[in-house]
Amino acid sequence: MKITKKDVEHIAYLARLRLSEQEKELYNEQLNKILDYIDKLNELDTVNVEPTSHVINITNFFREDDPGESLSPDEALLNAPQRKDNFYRVPKIIE
Repeated sequence: MKITKKDVEHIAYLARLRLSEQEKELYNEQLNKILDYIDKLNELDTVNVEPTSHVINITNFFREDDPGESLSPDEALLNAPQRKDNFYRVPKIIE
């Protein structure tokens, strides 16, 4: 499938972009190169290849979730710009 200059103009219109004639030619060429490469990739035999999310195996390392000592309210609010009692004071955002 080839991208035409008219396709590039339509995509630019949808994206609310104003393109010069030179940019239209450039993007037309670049998009066609991308599609040519995708066609080339589609020629590969991937029947026995399992889908992957990463090229290398990744293992998550989690620490044990052991309960520990919490901060006191005074320690937790020590650097708060504003506080009211034991709470952070923030500007009202919903009216």
